[in-house]
Amino acid sequence: MTLSQIATINAGYPFRGAIAEKATSAILAVQMRDTSESGGIHWHTCTATTPTGKREPQWLQEGDILIAARGNRYYAVLVKDIPPNTVALAAPQFYVVRTLAKALLPEFLMWQLNQPPCQRYLDKNSEGTSSKSIRASVLADLPIIVPSLEKQRTILALNALILKERKAAQALIHNGEQMLASIANDLFTQA
Repeated sequence: MTLSQIATINAGYPFRGAIAEKATSAILAVQMRDTSESGGIHWHTCTATTPTGKREPQWLQEGDILIAARGNRYYAVLVKDIPPNTVALAAPQFYVVRTLAKALLPEFLMWQLNQPPCQRYLDKNSEGTSSKSIRASVLADLPIIVPSLEKQRTILALNALILKERKAAQALIHNGEQMLASIANDLFTQA
């Protein structure tokens, strides 16, 4: 099964020129700098703006997936927790993927898109040398596996557990480094 068989794929909104800030606007533009693979969309850094392109905006919906169309890694982030009383659209550096199949959880699709098999496919079929990008047709042909909903939920639960353990381990390492830095400072103070 390919991605285009289970989801719609649209390019981000084509702003004319740079995205201009309009502080009073309730429209948020999500740009690459507002996202990270580990943290999703950082709504507080998104630019309040007004659409300037000719195309009718495709407002983001909860459960949409943004895929970075340019760069060295084509990570996917899930659209969730859109701030109240606002609407949002994706910058043209993203593809917006919206699942059509009820048998596929958006969270699972996002997880799958970030896994090595999908990333290898996208990297292998990307274009450019210094500035890589992927075409919509390449994304449309991306092979996708749709296991049972039960298996999707099990995988997501395991992934959440691993992320929690990674966060705890990073906190322990940070605390250990601070303790060692304090010991080093004490040594130099006593010398």
